[in-house]
Amino acid sequence: MKGKRKQPESLILTRQAFKRPESLTDVPFHFCPGCHHGIAHRLVAEAIDFFGIQGKTIGVASVGCSVFLYDYFDIDVVEAPHGRASAVATGVKRARKDRMVFTYQGDGDLASIGIAEVVHTANRGENITIIFANNGVYGMTGGQMAPTTLLGQKTTTSPYGRDFAQDGYPIRMAEMLATLEGSAFVARVAVNNPANLMKAKKAVRRAFQIQIEEMGFSFVEFILACPTNWSLSALEANQRVEDQMIPYFPLGILKERKMADYL
Repeated sequence: MKGKRKQPESLILTRQAFKRPESLTDVPFHFCPGCHHGIAHRLVAEAIDFFGIQGKTIGVASVGCSVFLYDYFDIDVVEAPHGRASAVATGVKRARKDRMVFTYQGDGDLASIGIAEVVHTANRGENITIIFANNGVYGMTGGQMAPTTLLGQKTTTSPYGRDFAQDGYPIRMAEMLATLEGSAFVARVAVNNPANLMKAKKAVRRAFQIQIEEMGFSFVEFILACPTNWSLSALEANQRVEDQMIPYFPLGILKERKMADYL
């Protein structure tokens, strides 16, 4: 019995299913195992590649785990003082209106020390995009309670769990900013499973499109896992996003301005 004839190598077709976005540098992420920052970074980079705007995009890095934006994105990046990323981005955009400008900020940076800046940036309708990483805790500095820490959640500064009588309630930034007239697009997304990841990808692209079309302020809140400061395994942290974070911070598009409404 004759064996099967081997197909010539020249006829074998290969197809690359997955590759690094051009807008990311070819270096490994330093983030902790199970951290979702790397996924969020990739989705932003894919949006930059999709619109072909790598050479005209400027990122503004905040203080926290998000500060390493300049190590991972192959674009121009400005580092802002703690909480001032949206104000710095405003200045960059007003000086260079032809540039795509986005910030990448954590909950401690944006929702605490920087809350006044982001509220007024949104209210003015500044034509920039903000990517908000919400993992409910101060990540880089050791796991302190953040404005988005859930009730009952234990942190280094709330060892008995967050108590509303003493600490107030977790702030829902997306809902707050969606009420402002200057906000053109506000969404909350997660990347804890493939279905949510694909919705997140679409939301980031839409936020960038809003800026390209000069329709005003766009904001995408990512619900992310922080296994290290939650004292959970990567799998447990991923499940916590589904079971605890998303019920309090519901996913979806909270506001979307259409071009017809803008004209």
